[in-house]
Amino acid sequence: MKIKLMIILVLFSFGAFAQDTLTVVAVGEAETEKDLIGFVKPGMSTLNAEEAAKINELLAILKSDFDLYRSLFVIEDGFAKNKKDSKSRYINDFSIVLENKQMFLKTSVEDTKQASILLEDKRQILFNNIRSFAHEISHIIYRSITGKESIFKSKMIFVSDRTSRKGSARKELYIMDFDGARKQRLTHLNSMVISPSLSPKNDKVLYTLIETQTKKASSGIGLQRVKNLNLHMMDLKTKRSKVLSALEGINSGAVFSKSGESIYLTLSNLKNADIFKIDLKTKKRRRITSHFSDDVDPHINADETLLTFLSGRPGRAMIYTLDPTGTEKSVKRISFVGRFNAAPRFNPSGSEIVFSSWVDNRFDIYRIDSDGRNLVRLTKNFGSNEEPWYSPDGQFIVFTSQRVITRKKAVQDVYIMDRDGEIIRKITENYGKIYTPRWSN
Repeated sequence: MKIKLMIILVLFSFGAFAQDTLTVVAVGEAETEKDLIGFVKPGMSTLNAEEAAKINELLAILKSDFDLYRSLFVIEDGFAKNKKDSKSRYINDFSIVLENKQMFLKTSVEDTKQASILLEDKRQILFNNIRSFAHEISHIIYRSITGKESIFKSKMIFVSDRTSRKGSARKELYIMDFDGARKQRLTHLNSMVISPSLSPKNDKVLYTLIETQTKKASSGIGLQRVKNLNLHMMDLKTKRSKVLSALEGINSGAVFSKSGESIYLTLSNLKNADIFKIDLKTKKRRRITSHFSDDVDPHINADETLLTFLSGRPGRAMIYTLDPTGTEKSVKRISFVGRFNAAPRFNPSGSEIVFSSWVDNRFDIYRIDSDGRNLVRLTKNFGSNEEPWYSPDGQFIVFTSQRVITRKKAVQDVYIMDRDGEIIRKITENYGKIYTPRWSN
């Protein structure tokens, strides 16, 4: 059987691409009051040159972290020498103390408007892991001010073709900090890895590997070698992988259920691409979609009451939702924009879906309520933008953007924008073409 590759341009090219009439709302930066936040630089007379450099790196990371939440905060220019020099509402005061030959960072956060101390913290400075230490300090500061969890300790997985060689295309799996630092290669397969997804506890990752396997020839005589899309799962602690599904055809686009005990994925062993649920303990499969058109790329909401997916039912790839407790239960088309769509993903609360759509000869990113209302265009005139995925707090969206440099060269990097479409930061560069970034939970 010839494999139907899960490439939207191929899988759904059979339809007419007439543009539906639709009003698209563009959202700008919200007019909200932003609080000034400042940082008091600690005295460093007790530190040697290497230690002082590490503390300066820590302070730079703190400011870089809070710059992401620019919808909430404006960072005070420079570092204040003391609290009196700062004009900020939230003043972060640091001091370094030496106790029992160990150095500790004391952090206090003051809300000057409410005349209250929000945080008093002391912990040993991890000079040998200053980035993680800095993100932890950022996190406790943010939580003390907002009462919410931040993204500062989160990670991202992604696929890059940076190990490709002339005549040999390769895509491997990587992991990095949310801000693009400390990239680490996870697979060394010298093959094509696609469609990664993290478990709810961020300890396992699903991915599909394009592999060659032997089967009976279609003539019934002899054997032939064919390519198959097989689903693997890696334990991120041991870095060991195992095959979860290797049925004939597509075993891809898999995502974990919120409990982590089952997965949703696309299978095509029944000749058509449909969505299935597999229990990881019993290996039992249950069919979610059953239609003559191809259904791919599932994503599940927080309480597993709604599943979104791509389908060619209207003659081109469009986004649908359904109730995953049955087969073909409460199927509803919710997207009508562009020639075709790709990569629908719920936000953490399940209230909205972000996706990419082919408009004006490129992909752009849109957001829509999960009931199909309130369509918002998030990118325009910013390259070709694909594979959006929400941050764990739902405030940001990571995506890839491709820029054509010459007729023969294009770059594809990872960017972060806020949920209203303000491009905040480019987080990768010169790391090959990057695909399918996925934020940790």
